[in-house]
Amino acid sequence: MGSVQLPGCSRTPREGLVVRKWNALLICVGMFASCAEAPPARVEPLAAIPAPRSIVAAPGFFRLTADIRVHAEPQLRETAERQFAALRRTTGFPLQHDEAAAQFHVSASRDLPPEGYRLHVSSNEITIEAADPAGAFYAFQTLRQLLPPVVEQKAHVPGVDWVVPAGVVEDWPRFPYRGLHLDVGRHYFDVEFVKRYIDVMARFKLNRFHWHLTEDQGWRLEIDAYPNLTATGAWRRETVEAKNRDPYVGDGVPHGGFYTKDDVREIVAYAAERFVTVIPEIEMPGHATAAIAAYPELGCTNAQLEVSTRWGVHETIYCPHEATFEFLETVLDEVIELFPSEYIHIGGDEVRKRQWEESAAAQAVMRREGLASEEELQSWFIRRIERHLRSRGRRLIGWDEILEGGLPRDATVMSWRGIEGGIAAARQGHDVVMSPVEHAYFDYYQGDPNEEPLAMNSRDFGITLEKAYAFEPIPDVLTPTEARHILGPQANVWTEYIKTPAHVEYMAYPRALALSEVAWTPRDRRDYGDFIERLGAVLPHLDALGVNYRRPDELRAAETRAPGEAAPRGGP
Repeated sequence: MGSVQLPGCSRTPREGLVVRKWNALLICVGMFASCAEAPPARVEPLAAIPAPRSIVAAPGFFRLTADIRVHAEPQLRETAERQFAALRRTTGFPLQHDEAAAQFHVSASRDLPPEGYRLHVSSNEITIEAADPAGAFYAFQTLRQLLPPVVEQKAHVPGVDWVVPAGVVEDWPRFPYRGLHLDVGRHYFDVEFVKRYIDVMARFKLNRFHWHLTEDQGWRLEIDAYPNLTATGAWRRETVEAKNRDPYVGDGVPHGGFYTKDDVREIVAYAAERFVTVIPEIEMPGHATAAIAAYPELGCTNAQLEVSTRWGVHETIYCPHEATFEFLETVLDEVIELFPSEYIHIGGDEVRKRQWEESAAAQAVMRREGLASEEELQSWFIRRIERHLRSRGRRLIGWDEILEGGLPRDATVMSWRGIEGGIAAARQGHDVVMSPVEHAYFDYYQGDPNEEPLAMNSRDFGITLEKAYAFEPIPDVLTPTEARHILGPQANVWTEYIKTPAHVEYMAYPRALALSEVAWTPRDRRDYGDFIERLGAVLPHLDALGVNYRRPDELRAAETRAPGEAAPRGGP
């Protein structure tokens, strides 16, 4: 079927999207308010991402005007008021509070699961019922997708007919953990971009921001007790050109930056308003070159290092003596003061152990503790850190290498080398976040490398939008009891080859929208073809936000059959 001309409308759906007629009619009412046609009696699924758990459409629509009054119950008022304020700014309408005459109600409900909501739109009123403030926030995010895309603008947009199609949405998430990661160790991104990154992910109901703050190539967090971490560790003299090449060629451009404690407090508060928890990562015992460059006594060789200028897995490792643990525990205490998250991520991945094998101090610890191998020494190291975090009321989470040598008692595993580590951890009774490289590493190519900006690659796979959508966080081999340990999925954006905010967004979107549906929508409600149809209605919201994204191949193909529509978006 070709592009659909809508009855009573002078235009076809934006982007030349190939859609079913009922979906096109909904888009017409929700996006092109000049259409007076009512939507069909039933529309399923809704043109929103992630797909709601239940949607029943009804005839007619609600029109938001200057006369509309609003009301929110006390326990939801703070959250609702932030959303009303955003609507006031864009629509120019006062949206005055008036409980007796309100046509837009926000109320609490006891019959919905955590983060759940019920959105009821009729021709006379909008009603949001929510289990909690997070549920109210997510109801508003769905509502935003039903309004014209210019609702995303941060300034008044005059002359818009603000209509919402009628119907009832009942919704709550499949997983409590819905994560998106950003590596700022390889390349630093400023506070405003980090806030923007959080804002966009929250609009699609992702709720965990994993902030990778330390690396071989840069330490990005101010620590009062150790000022050289940022004075020295936050800066590298240059960066290797392109891939790790031999012989080495540097770009000659110094790179660096770090976040002050006030920066962190601002970001954490900003995220909390959007029901996003910020999980900091402080890498150990490997990926420690920047820290050891700042404080050489933390290493096993006492060599004076420089902050690394090349990528790859390094030999540098923290030496497991008391000075190191005093350093790490002090750092973690300052981190805990800044981040209220339940979890503190300690990395634990890609630990080369040759320096431990050659270190008298490391070998002495092994003899003292009765450890048979360097793998057991790593486990002992992680266990000691876990005890410290537990004493401070926090939980340790680390990459799946922390399984090697045995897991600490309360550790949670983030499984990245496939799903096998997650399976093993769940069978041992440990909680798991699934983040397998084959589906969830958004630094990998998403199309033909000859046509894409430089990215991570593999001889075995790239990660197309369809492959990201095909990610299933709960392996079929787990029993129902074991499966309850899968907290949810996370996607990662590593930045070896990603230098700019536009490039970050290009790699993240729209694959992060696929992730949002994997994390939120029940498995039996997911369908890739339908996702692509809804994506065509949602991408204009990203356009309005100014987000750079890769145009999906499926929509590019549709555009070649519909000349005259908007041109595909380019690269970063």
